Order: sequence, then C-alpha cells, then structure tokens
Amino acid sequence: MKQMVPDTNLIVRLVVGDVKEQQKQAIDIFRQAEKTKMTLVILPIIVAESCYVLSSYYKKTYDEIADTMESLLSPGWLEIEHRDALRGMWDWYRQGMHFVDSYLLALAKYEKVELLSFDKKLMKRNLV
Repeated sequence: MKQMVPDTNLIVRLVVGDVKEQQKQAIDIFRQAEKTKMTLVILPIIVAESCYVLSSYYKKTYDEIADTMESLLSPGWLEIEHRDALRGMWDWYRQGMHFVDSYLLALAKYEKVELLSFDKKLMKRNLV
C-alpha cells in the first residue's frame, strides 16, 4: 500500500479550515486513508511544526492545540511514528511546556528511552 506523509500545511489546513477547498481536500485524503486506500504516516516533526504554526500564527492556546492534536492523532488506522509518545505528551504541553520537552518526557515515560539533558528543570520532571 502506498505510504503518504502529510506536511504541516495540510495538517494546519485540515484543522483550521481557513482555506475551505484545501480543508476539503485534506479531509478527503484522511478519508481515503481510513478506507485503507493509502497509509498516512504522521511524523513528530510535522506535529511539532503544526503546533508552532497554530500557536504563533493562528494564536491558538496550548489547550486548544492539545485538544486538536489528541483528536487528530486518535484514529488507530494512522501510522504514527512514536505513537505512544505523541499521544501521551499533551498533559505536559497543556502546562505550557515546549513541544520538544513534552515530547521528550513522553518518550521517556511511554517508550522507555533514557533522557539525557543538562536542563535541570526537564530532568527533574523526568523523575516524576
């Protein structure tokens, strides 16, 4: 089956809907993937950039972004790189933590990787 990787622009158009024709096309792509006509591969770097665009350009709050991303990443038919970390990071993100720090903490917690950093605040949270 053909694998497709949606970019940041497609994700943002899908969730914001400010360009209706592009939103319609994005919805159609996700529906095709749901019907197993293709495999959509969601990459953490694209989720990170989408969060940045939603917060900086569209002025969405961390809570709004977390709610949106949790919903977007919930379908089991999506192929998500580091699925457990991307699905488990949003509580930290809602607390105002940077995407990368939230993601790293989730990697450590859900995917059992060892986190290495000189950032004492991050490492302290890693112990919780």
